Amino acid sequence: MKRLLSHMGAITGVFLVQALPVLANAPEGEGPPDYSGISAIYYVLIGGILAYGVYDTFFKKSS
Repeated sequence: MKRLLSHMGAITGVFLVQALPVLANAPEGEGPPDYSGISAIYYVLIGGILAYGVYDTFFKKSS
């Protein structure tokens, strides 16, 4: 199980490294800057942390 989780973590890490530059939007033209890309990155990171907390609290078997 540990091996499976480590592989899943590695795959998720590779995906995030590839996806983060795409989500960070460059400013376009005039007007206020668009922070939707970086906001989405923060929401994904916060969601991942919260999901791990739920897993650690309710589903992880203590040794």
